[in-house]
Amino acid sequence: MEDEVLLDAGVVTRCRRRVHLEHDPAMRDAPRAPLDLGIEQRIADATAHRADVARVLGELLAPDWIDVLAADVDDRVEVTLAAMRAGVGHLSGAQLPPVDGKRGSAELLVRDGAGYLPVLVVRHKISDPGMGARLSPLERPVPAASYVDQRRKVRAQPRDLLRLAHLTRMLDAVGMSSSAGLGGVIGVDGDAVLWHDLTLPNWPGGRSALDEYDTRFADRFAVATAAATGDEPQAQPSRVNECKGCPWWPVCERELTADRDVSLVVRGEDAVALRGVGVRTVDDLAGLDPLAVETPLTAPRLADLVLLAKAWRLELPLVRRVRSVSVPRADVEVDVDMESYADAGAYLWGSWLSGADVGQEPGYRAFASWEPLPDDDEARSFAEFWAWFTGVRREARRRGLTFRAYCYNELAENRWLLASAQRFAGKPGVPPVSEVRRFIRSDQWVDLFASVRENFLCPNGKGLKVIAPCAGFHWRDPEASGENSMRWYRDAVGLTGADPDPGQRDRILRYNEDDVRATWTIRRWMTSEAVQDVPFAAEL
Repeated sequence: MEDEVLLDAGVVTRCRRRVHLEHDPAMRDAPRAPLDLGIEQRIADATAHRADVARVLGELLAPDWIDVLAADVDDRVEVTLAAMRAGVGHLSGAQLPPVDGKRGSAELLVRDGAGYLPVLVVRHKISDPGMGARLSPLERPVPAASYVDQRRKVRAQPRDLLRLAHLTRMLDAVGMSSSAGLGGVIGVDGDAVLWHDLTLPNWPGGRSALDEYDTRFADRFAVATAAATGDEPQAQPSRVNECKGCPWWPVCERELTADRDVSLVVRGEDAVALRGVGVRTVDDLAGLDPLAVETPLTAPRLADLVLLAKAWRLELPLVRRVRSVSVPRADVEVDVDMESYADAGAYLWGSWLSGADVGQEPGYRAFASWEPLPDDDEARSFAEFWAWFTGVRREARRRGLTFRAYCYNELAENRWLLASAQRFAGKPGVPPVSEVRRFIRSDQWVDLFASVRENFLCPNGKGLKVIAPCAGFHWRDPEASGENSMRWYRDAVGLTGADPDPGQRDRILRYNEDDVRATWTIRRWMTSEAVQDVPFAAEL
């Protein structure tokens, strides 16, 4: 039936309002935002990764293997069902029949006893250093061949578990599910199958992944059905993190702005909590006395939100929390910004040296590897960066000078500082993990994002691209963004098979230099008289 509601696995982690819009006939011609180029690239990368893994599996598992994708599109469901009935050991690109409002396909189905288990192929990390991950080799991708790895632990990936639950329920519906309650994932490394037990009560409230999936799917199915049939909508617009890359954001933005909805300032559960006590608009929030209303929010949190609402109404990008803004400074300062390519590695460490003389030319330095990741040349560039960085610190100390280094939101830099030391341990110049960990825990490593958060309220967000213009800094490249740099990197190293593009390398270096110059500019501005021009919160 043309109007039949069929939902894929992604729906259970998707915004409820988006589910409504995707199934509302009145919205079919509504203007939507183009697909973000970074998201588009990640989709293309994931597709290529799945194809690469499928080729490897086909070679390892033949002849007990069938490639369903080789069949005509209209025949793939029947090919899948026939192969399962015949007891084929491994089905690549299996297409399951739509059932109970569900549709979906599996990169791999493996025979386990009388039934089948789903296996996903994803282009992200599925494990971390540690112990306890249950793995099977690719040449025997079944639980019977699994072992507990003493060097890898499971990385939490809720989306993977919910998609496995979706496929398990579809297998249940056609009587082809294994009784094991397991699902497998092959990650970006493409070297093993990681098994998840979907029946364990390790979700909030003691629910299993299957329980969590069932609850979420029932909710999203009700939302989609109401939209498709013209019933009262079961989901209203509210700004959440997902809005940033959602094609439906122009639709929701118009409605939220017209209503001056409170989620324009307060997102997620905080917005839900405020609506629960009748605070529905930015104006409601701005006029609130934080001490005169009971909400699930703490009084300090509520006071901040009231100030954010007042700033939003006045179209102020920043408001000072404090009368006197401060940020840690030093005689010798280095701004650091890392560029990575998804989970493949960190190919560039950029720095900006400023302050007192330490025998090094001040300004920008880049330590880069232009070999397509993953590649051991990454170890060389990281080691060169660390040697230079450590040398600056050592020379500052020798000259009796204080030293600090800065980044903007330390999560990314810390991740790759530690991961690089771990992955390349023992290679020339690569520091021990303990040395890196001591540094990032020291007061010499300053997260400027945290300093901004402590000193300012930011109605439009605290990202570097938002805050730096307030300090008077602007990127030279009009398309500067982390997502776009992913595309530039692909061209720079020739990941698509084309010749490497030196022009894109130069573009990345300019972008990276601007990032470290931006943090340097913000810090100088924060410790200048000019910052006093930012309105003080208590005076709004």
